Amino acid sequence: MAMILHSLLAMDATTIGTFVLAGIVLNLTPGADVMFASACGLAGGWRVGVAAAAGVALGAVLHVGLASLGLSAALLAHPKAYDLIRWAGGAYLLWLAWAAWHAPAPSAGTATIGLGRAVWRGFTTNALNPKVALFVMAFLPQFANPAIGPVWPQVLALGTLFIITGFFITAAYGAAAGVFGQALGRAAGWLGKISAVVFAGLAARLVLD
Repeated sequence: MAMILHSLLAMDATTIGTFVLAGIVLNLTPGADVMFASACGLAGGWRVGVAAAAGVALGAVLHVGLASLGLSAALLAHPKAYDLIRWAGGAYLLWLAWAAWHAPAPSAGTATIGLGRAVWRGFTTNALNPKVALFVMAFLPQFANPAIGPVWPQVLALGTLFIITGFFITAAYGAAAGVFGQALGRAAGWLGKISAVVFAGLAARLVLD
């Protein structure tokens, strides 16, 4: 933690500001993480949406840590390992789609999944998405400056900022979707089926892109 703080203090304020602004813009643009948290919120309520966002953030912690150690680069250098993780992530999302499609409609004030399970699903989905590792490897080092010291603690510092801003934005989307779903009552259970379609679409996107 001290090294991360030291790296932030050593970096140029303009660089940090530009990075944070770029990260906010990227996170505000609905992507896989936002779609996942929103689908969870629709199916389970706003708390589940926020919990899913927390899990996604934990998955991002893993990817940033691996990137700082250089392990993400090693993974991306081996196509078979990359494809194995990618297909595992797609299969997991398809399983979530099946579960959401067949889940019974919750009664008022209840959720289809617990908060702990929502966190785990968010973490697993993000951790099994090697495209996140590719993004981290491509985006974060652009703002690091080797002239002020080792790059890896700078990547950790920048990654921490990105994860924090990303969590709040993704959680806001997930909570908003949950409030929307709760307002409609979820009596017919069709919001769960919308979530299932979103999960299936994310699986196809992960495998086919």
